[in-house]
Amino acid sequence: MAGSKVGSIGEYIREQRTRAKISLRQLADVSGISNPYLSQIERGLRKPSAEILAQIAKGLRISAEALYVQAGILEAREADTDLQAAVRADVLLTERQKQVLLDIYASFLKENEADGVPPSDYAAPDEAAAADGPAAEQAIPERTPEGKEEVG
Repeated sequence: MAGSKVGSIGEYIREQRTRAKISLRQLADVSGISNPYLSQIERGLRKPSAEILAQIAKGLRISAEALYVQAGILEAREADTDLQAAVRADVLLTERQKQVLLDIYASFLKENEADGVPPSDYAAPDEAAAADGPAAEQAIPERTPEGKEEVG
C-alpha cells in the first residue's frame, strides 16, 4: 500500500510535527487519531483519508489544503491574488457565486494571456480610476426614453 505519494505524505507530516516540536502522542491526542495509526501514516504504511488529513492539519495548525496537495488529493495552485482572496473571504456570497466570479476572473486572465498582454501592462488601481474618469464616462452612449442613443 506504500507508494511514493503515501510515503511522502507521511514524511511531510513527520517533518511538520517535528518543526512544531510536538510528539507523536501529542499530535494523536489533539487530532483525535490513534497513536499507532498516526505512526503508520508517518512511516508510509497507511494512506490517510481526506478527513484524517484534515484532523492532522488541525492538530498541526497548518492548512488542510497543504496536506491534500502533498497527498495528491489536490493539485497545487498558484497563490491567490488580492481579488481572489477577497472573493473567497466574502461571507455575503454563496460558494456557487464565489466560484462563478473566480471563473470569470480566470477567463479574463486567460484572454489577456492569449492576446499577449503582459501582466506589467495591466492598469494599476490609480491608473484604472483615471482611465475611467469623467472623460471616459462622456464617451459612453446612453439611451433616451425614446430608445435613441446619445453621447454625453
